[in-house]
Amino acid sequence: MPDSPTIETQPPLQLSEWCAELTTRDGTKLRVRPASAEDEPLLDAFFGQVDPDDIRFRFLSPMPRPGHDLLARLAGVDHVRNENFLAFTEDGETLAATAMIAADDKMEEAEVAISVRSDHRHKGVGWTMLEYLGDYAERRGFRAIVSYESADNRETIALEHEMGFTAAFCPDDPRLVLVRKTLGASAAPAKNRDD
Repeated sequence: MPDSPTIETQPPLQLSEWCAELTTRDGTKLRVRPASAEDEPLLDAFFGQVDPDDIRFRFLSPMPRPGHDLLARLAGVDHVRNENFLAFTEDGETLAATAMIAADDKMEEAEVAISVRSDHRHKGVGWTMLEYLGDYAERRGFRAIVSYESADNRETIALEHEMGFTAAFCPDDPRLVLVRKTLGASAAPAKNRDD
């Protein structure tokens, strides 16, 4: 029997295992699947439907929307150290959110970032996708998930706090807040929110 592949060459689970049907607190149904390189045009259209402030908060940089190079990275993830989950509405046609997770070099913790289409905000989509990323990270064996937030993004920081994240200003840039959640038995139980 051949040796098992290393983590650098193959995902630990089949990609289809990370396809899911989720329901938000208000009953919104989501169909979730990992992104693929062919999804770049879909992501381009999606970010055309995301509020400019939300794009700034997502990428921590003012931009009207992501360009080709950034979209290619969001679509062409390696499915080992980086994953981008696409959440579609129940009909499978409308992309409602993207949820990115990127592992550190030691594969111990992962950074997460979520964007929600403007007309799907306040329906529990962000909350549901952050829970999904936490579940994915825990099943992958990560010890924690983290996110860098603009200090101006108070709504998201409050949501993450309710989900058991701790927050601290970044010492190198006081305009940024690092939020962190330890995974496993010590994680705080989540409350229900509408974002």
